[in-house]
Amino acid sequence: MKYPKPGEYPFTSGIYPDMYKKRLWTMRQYAGYTSAEESNRRYRYLLDEGVTGLSVAFDLPTQIGYDSDHPMAEGEVGRVGVPVSSIADMERLFHKIPLGNISTSMTINSTAIILLAMYIAVAERKGISTEKLRGTIQNDILKEYVARGTYIFPPKQSMRLITDIFEYCEINLPKWNTISISGYHIREAGSTAAQEIAFTIANGISYVQSAIETGLDANTFGERLSFFFNTHNGFLEEIAKFRAARSLWATIMKDRFGVTNPKAQLCRFHTQTGGSTLTAQQIENNVVRTTIQALAAVCGGTQSLHTNSKDEALALPTDDSVKLALRTQQIIASESGITNHPDPFGGSYVVEELTNSLLNEARQIINQIDELGGSVAAIENGWMQNEITKSAYKYQKTVDNKEKIIIGVNKFIEDESIKPELLKIDTKATQRQIKLLKQYKNKRNSNNVKSALKSLAEKAHTSQNLFPQILDCVKNNCTLGEISDSLRTVFGEYNQN
Repeated sequence: MKYPKPGEYPFTSGIYPDMYKKRLWTMRQYAGYTSAEESNRRYRYLLDEGVTGLSVAFDLPTQIGYDSDHPMAEGEVGRVGVPVSSIADMERLFHKIPLGNISTSMTINSTAIILLAMYIAVAERKGISTEKLRGTIQNDILKEYVARGTYIFPPKQSMRLITDIFEYCEINLPKWNTISISGYHIREAGSTAAQEIAFTIANGISYVQSAIETGLDANTFGERLSFFFNTHNGFLEEIAKFRAARSLWATIMKDRFGVTNPKAQLCRFHTQTGGSTLTAQQIENNVVRTTIQALAAVCGGTQSLHTNSKDEALALPTDDSVKLALRTQQIIASESGITNHPDPFGGSYVVEELTNSLLNEARQIINQIDELGGSVAAIENGWMQNEITKSAYKYQKTVDNKEKIIIGVNKFIEDESIKPELLKIDTKATQRQIKLLKQYKNKRNSNNVKSALKSLAEKAHTSQNLFPQILDCVKNNCTLGEISDSLRTVFGEYNQN
């Protein structure tokens, strides 16, 4: 049987003919905690150790539109990511980092438009043209309603902000990936591999349709769409999953949306090893799990990769554990020989059979979603969430019944009296973050702030693109929380209950 070669439609075997023979994947390590200064230290440490792209984790208040000094942020500042409330925080975060030369990924969704505006404003202050900026914002709000929960506004208004980003970046940030359509969190919530593909692609269909309805050309904005997948321990299944996702997306872009530009048909994706597969027991075993998962991502043709650290089931990773996670990628790249062979498992009857099986199952699920009225409808009526919950329950039963073996959890269990050294959040640093924010608010021109926020609220009532006005708010020293509140007054907040 003849299979398409790497670089040939529908790109099952890879999006480039030579894959890693000419250029390796971007090596990222997702990081951010405590404060902008401390996170900056970690980024510079990672750059010195050889990462080729930064990946920013924001704290929970930042993700849901609250400043660090807001009562709702109490106890959460800097806990699961870096707190960024103002352009001053963003400047400290990227201090001495050459934004024109590095690719930056920002895992942010409901407030993505605000954080990207801050990033642009900081680059401009550094004298860097927006045309040189490279990176990605996650900007995938639909999966937040399904699997993660850091949403603010109702789906319709959230989709508007996403397409506003598409439109603005098409003109002003030509090298920026405007969305990372994410299956990662769907898989972490308990979906199967086929559901991860299907739900992610279905969400992608909704974004493309929404952008087309606003007048954008899929042949153009389609080039800047990217994806974000999980990779678990099922080595061959994961390789097949990535191959199936590429084929499915290319086919949908061509047949459903009439996209003729090959670059806009490509399923370019970042991969992160599975956080939910890590165990708090015998954490050294997590190094082996991560290595298997990273190998699957590379053999499956990822464009970017983050490898989880061994201690992440217990806490944010230490410098030593994050370096080991990075070294895992570097050893695969430099010592395994895998990079010499595009699609090394292509033609294997096992992998080809798995690819076709996942492809067919994912298509069936997408057909079900289409019958329900698309992703937004399937989310609003709870169908997608229920399907994930059922899969998660079924999986957990196999672990509890020992049909699925997890080493150190339900087999080869050990009494672990010696506890590993873990990273601890510096509460003094988080208090300093709050103090600096209050000083920032007191020193700025309050009239300019009020005027910019008022103008934003007025424009939110229209159909105008809100990105320029949000960028103006940032440059006039409005905070993330203030901008979010201004939009809340117009859009309202979403409540799934």
